[in-house]
Amino acid sequence: MNWLRTPALINKKIFLVGGILLLLVVFSCKKGNDETNNSKEISKNSPLGTKKAISKILEKSKVDDFFLSDSIKKFYTERENLPAWSDIQLREAFIKTLKNAEAEGLYFKDYHGKGIEKLEKSINSLNKKEKSEFDILLTDAFFKFSSHLLNGKTDPQKIHEIFDLPKNQAKLTHLLNKAVSENDLEIALNELRPNHPVYKQLIASLKVYKEKMDDADDFKEIENGEMIKPGMKDARLPKIKFRLMVLGYLKDIDPFTYDHSQPVQDAIKQVQLENGLLSDGIIGNSTIKLLNIDYKDRYNQILANLERWRWYPRDLGKHYILVNIANYHLDVVKDNEIVRSHKTMVGTDVRKTPIFSEEIKYIVFNPNWTIPPTIKTKDVIPGVRKDSSYLTRKNIDIYSSNGELLDPSSVDWNSNVVKSYIYRQKPGSSNPLGRVKIIYPNKHLIYLHDTPSKSLFARNSRAQSSGCIRVENVMDLAEYLLNDQPTYSSEKINEILEDGALKEVRMKQQIKVHHFYWTAWTENSKPRFTEDIYNYDEKIIEELKEASMP
Repeated sequence: MNWLRTPALINKKIFLVGGILLLLVVFSCKKGNDETNNSKEISKNSPLGTKKAISKILEKSKVDDFFLSDSIKKFYTERENLPAWSDIQLREAFIKTLKNAEAEGLYFKDYHGKGIEKLEKSINSLNKKEKSEFDILLTDAFFKFSSHLLNGKTDPQKIHEIFDLPKNQAKLTHLLNKAVSENDLEIALNELRPNHPVYKQLIASLKVYKEKMDDADDFKEIENGEMIKPGMKDARLPKIKFRLMVLGYLKDIDPFTYDHSQPVQDAIKQVQLENGLLSDGIIGNSTIKLLNIDYKDRYNQILANLERWRWYPRDLGKHYILVNIANYHLDVVKDNEIVRSHKTMVGTDVRKTPIFSEEIKYIVFNPNWTIPPTIKTKDVIPGVRKDSSYLTRKNIDIYSSNGELLDPSSVDWNSNVVKSYIYRQKPGSSNPLGRVKIIYPNKHLIYLHDTPSKSLFARNSRAQSSGCIRVENVMDLAEYLLNDQPTYSSEKINEILEDGALKEVRMKQQIKVHHFYWTAWTENSKPRFTEDIYNYDEKIIEELKEASMP
């Protein structure tokens, strides 16, 4: 009887004990899960620091403790020292943005990168003071990163010979407060970074060339030499063809002869076309120079251009003329669409065309040419001293400082007073301004104009002027600029030109001219490059390296 009852009792006890243990385990697990969930919830919503701790840190801080101390103190004063980065989603979004900054040529390490990464990993073990320091560090990183997006990391005036554009302005403390209150950083950052299509294209190109840089070891320098035309043999051809294959322009073919096969010629022509050279298929030293540029060089060139675009104004206007000095090109842009384009000639390396923006005020038909100071002192006065008939041959009049017309034969050309005279070339076929000039008054005395030397526009390299910009088919451009004034029809403009007398016409529509300089962009979905005619890119790259040094 007992032996029959014992198993039942034991089973019953086991069931009761098991049930109790199960309840304990469930309760324990639930409690553990609740603690874990609560821990996550606390981490997500707990303040990143305290008002008191932030206040003490800022009171004891020195100017060189942060990148932008004044901005930090102003920001926290405006929010009564409340922490800004308590929201984990906002914080993580910003840290991710900083880590991805290399996509536009900026680097996480330059914005307290190591410190931020370390603190974020140990966020749950930080005390109130450490959390407050973390909050301030993130704010400082935001202000520095924002200032770099807004105006670049480097000083353009140290790099470009004449850079006359004002710095971009933004209220960074206001933008950060707005981003924190709306929990949206992109609203702020998009107000800061350039919104021009070229900048966005450069970001895409940088990614492409970063991926290609692994192949840079395949580049072996190709030597300069005689021009290579189709059908010729040359010891450099294997290197040239291999380079074309590495660059993706050519498939594997006979390496030793530049034969008449279309693929080779097409490859060379495409390289020339994409880089602003005359696309004739002849391999000269200019083409060799292009082929010697490896992926790392192109990557750096894109970095330089990204930095350059951060210097430029954010708002170019709804209707403007955009001149790319480096590419000898001018576009008229209206409502974000290019409505017309022109070839240009720009200043030589000795007399570089400056970078600046001004509004067009008037157009002059049949202009005379008031000779600028540089040309006056370097060309005209020395010319007269060598040849007394120089002024007569050039159709140039001279005036005293009070406007009196002077007789060249009565002037002492060995005296320094001749430098103070005004030299003016009358309208005519020899006038270097041609038949029209477009004036946007500026201290550099630069403008757009016609030229009697129109054959020069056929050249590939067109750094030919003394700083002003010569425009191909400029009369068509002038007519376009006056198309809101019915009085100045094509017929009327032709009458003015035939009359030969100087005629000034004031502008009514507002159009700015922007003189910019860039050597990389995207065209037909492919990266395009042009020669750095003033050697500015290398200077920018060196300055960027110095700016990123620890």
